[in-house]
Amino acid sequence: MTERVITCPACGTRNRLPPAQPGRKAVCGKCKAPLPADGGPVEVTDATFTSEVERSNIPVLLDLWADWCGPCHILAPTVDQLAKEMADRVKVGKLNIDENPDTANRFGIRSIPTLLVLKSGKEVDRLVGVQPKQEILRRLENVLKS
Repeated sequence: MTERVITCPACGTRNRLPPAQPGRKAVCGKCKAPLPADGGPVEVTDATFTSEVERSNIPVLLDLWADWCGPCHILAPTVDQLAKEMADRVKVGKLNIDENPDTANRFGIRSIPTLLVLKSGKEVDRLVGVQPKQEILRRLENVLKS
């Protein structure tokens, strides 16, 4: 049994979790906010943008995508991997632009997939199109160092 360390997206506290158990939801030991069950991306909507992104104590990698977008589906496995690998340092979210046009318009999204790197809800980097995992990691590391 291996434990996982997940950073709470709401308060930034690092939580040590036992292996996932069916029917049991993980919550932060400090603020009791729900934790991502598998360390995967969090679904972000126009309604949850403030709580999920702007109030996050760690940087957020936000994947803006649409179901009809072929390149978005090509990038999705990379985004899922990054969510699991960087769960203790970066929060990864996915926002469907067709279902959440307000946030897409707010950031002037004209092409997808677009990856936004945000700190306190403010854009600090942007990658447009399918990107190699190493390039995304490099850009995230630059943000984490600053």
